[in-house]
Amino acid sequence: MVRIGAHFHVDNPLNEAAACGADAAQFFLGDPQGWKGPVIPGGDPAAIRDAFAAAGIDIYIHAPYVINVATSNNRIRIPSRKLLDQQLKAAASVGAKGLIVHGGHVTAGVAAEDGLENWRKAVERIERPLPMLIENTAGGDGAMARSLDAIGRLWDAVTGAAGNEGANLGFCLDTCHANSAGIELADAADRIKAITGRIDLVHCNNSRDEFGSGRDRHANIATGTIDPALLLGVVRAAGAPVICETPDENGGLAADVSWLRQHLAG
Repeated sequence: MVRIGAHFHVDNPLNEAAACGADAAQFFLGDPQGWKGPVIPGGDPAAIRDAFAAAGIDIYIHAPYVINVATSNNRIRIPSRKLLDQQLKAAASVGAKGLIVHGGHVTAGVAAEDGLENWRKAVERIERPLPMLIENTAGGDGAMARSLDAIGRLWDAVTGAAGNEGANLGFCLDTCHANSAGIELADAADRIKAITGRIDLVHCNNSRDEFGSGRDRHANIATGTIDPALLLGVVRAAGAPVICETPDENGGLAADVSWLRQHLAG
């Protein structure tokens, strides 16, 4: 049975995960929009690891949104590498199954190859004590992981730099991002697997916006512009754990976890 979880923006994700019947909890270690180092809830990583293990709930950590190791801007790229390194170590300390990081982007007028080279350097220089899962993104002309072609180039770059068959590198497929980037969900999982050989995590999100919009606005599974059957198809084809990053208002997040569990069991 597929492990189904959710992203929690709360101080006690374990309690929230248990309350909505989740098998996994994704959360941030600190401010997702800030440059400060990781913050371990309660200050004791071993206590977090043991408590989640006792509850049978997996941990996934999402890296801060500000990280962009692809950019040629030294004032962003160098702190990004440092913060990514810190986040990987902190995520490993709490027993996380993986750390999710966005593919980043290059600025206007900068060649994509420069971004790929910066990714190569980051992978070569940063230790990965747990799987680092690169996530596809919804929009941006300079995005490194928006289109299937771009994902292929990035994957070749990072796995080539990692050696040892891409040790501790993985892929996170976000359904809202893929839809907004103009990737058809009907065969998205199969096409991603053809590029990367793997999908390690699915962010199962509907979208408030139309196909190809380039916009990243998540919606609950039953209320967005994407046919829920397509989302279910992605999850089944991926064969990977699932995290819902959908709105929590009026119990929406718990309802999405329940919806997936019911439909995947059928």
